[in-house]
Amino acid sequence: MRAAIDAAGRVVIPKPLRDALGLTAGQPVEVVERDGHLEIAPAPTPMHLVDEGDGVAAVTDTEMPTLTAELVRDVLEQSRR
Repeated sequence: MRAAIDAAGRVVIPKPLRDALGLTAGQPVEVVERDGHLEIAPAPTPMHLVDEGDGVAAVTDTEMPTLTAELVRDVLEQSRR
């Protein structure tokens, strides 16, 4: 797919690609140059480790949606395409 860079240096990621990657408006992304190409990827979720006595848990630093069975099914379905 082709996209154009506007005068401010912005590129619109085509909707089919945003949908396929689960990218949403306002979501932070990382942009890097690698081997002469631009790579755009969702930014990792900031986390820290918490000792819970019987083990260590990774806890997000930001509010995350509740993981539901429906969400898991949707992700599995998308990954099978």
